[in-house]
Amino acid sequence: MNHALTKTRGSIFGQIGNIFRSSGITKDTMEELEDILISCDLGFSATNLILDQLRERAKEEGANTGKEVIVCLRSIVYDSLNLKGPNWLDNPAELPLVILMVGVNGAGKTTTVAKLSKWYMNLGKSVIIGAGDTFRAAGSEQLQSWGDKLSIDVITHQQGSDPAAVAFDTISAAKNRNKDVAIIDTAGRLQGKLNLMEELKKIYRITIRESGDASVRVLLTIDATTGQNGISQASAFGSAVKCDGVFLSKLDGSAKGGIAIPIVKDLELPIAFVGTGEQPDDIAVFDPTIFAKGLLPTTPT
Repeated sequence: MNHALTKTRGSIFGQIGNIFRSSGITKDTMEELEDILISCDLGFSATNLILDQLRERAKEEGANTGKEVIVCLRSIVYDSLNLKGPNWLDNPAELPLVILMVGVNGAGKTTTVAKLSKWYMNLGKSVIIGAGDTFRAAGSEQLQSWGDKLSIDVITHQQGSDPAAVAFDTISAAKNRNKDVAIIDTAGRLQGKLNLMEELKKIYRITIRESGDASVRVLLTIDATTGQNGISQASAFGSAVKCDGVFLSKLDGSAKGGIAIPIVKDLELPIAFVGTGEQPDDIAVFDPTIFAKGLLPTTPT
């Protein structure tokens, strides 16, 4: 995950070390820091909160040098991201663990399904995939292609069929074939499309009915390059279904990366995984310590 932050660290966020190279907290350095944090997609609310916390913590800890201030800031970033989510491995029930993938078009959701499947397989879990994106012509074909490459069964229906039926059949197949995990893709939904959101609620109800609440997880894919729009996406999906965590995709392609902080801080939604590249193995469990250290090296550069 640290490698995936190279682009972020080398761009705007990387300027933070230079701000505090020769001095600690001053009016000028805090104004510069504010500009950088907002430019990195933290938004006004999260930025103001972090600035207030930095002033208070630096005062409490007597942080005067640039290095000491960055240590305080890194600790604040860690605290902002350290929200515990559900365990994505343990399933208290004997039924298969069912993961419902949600998100907008273009967020990298189909590739995320492949990455998550490979992650479970690497841990010795058997996986089945449900191609619930029945609206997009290439949706099922793309998942079937990934299934062939990874030797995973993929449940498909004809284009335009009821995606809730795909969810039902995938869960049934997972039970009958004794699979540990069923990952169900859904059509990319724009948060403003009411009818599509209502359909997502139907898929969710069917999934809960067939698997039980304890065995179901909803994973929201957000493109790390979308900036503040990712916040509105997360908020809209969270109002439609109970999201359990975020898969932050394309982190390696984002020159900002700060979107992670308001996702957790403002929406109280934990980041579960990050996408670190384009291949199926390019996935990492989100670690707030690695993230904070990756963004903010202790020594100013």
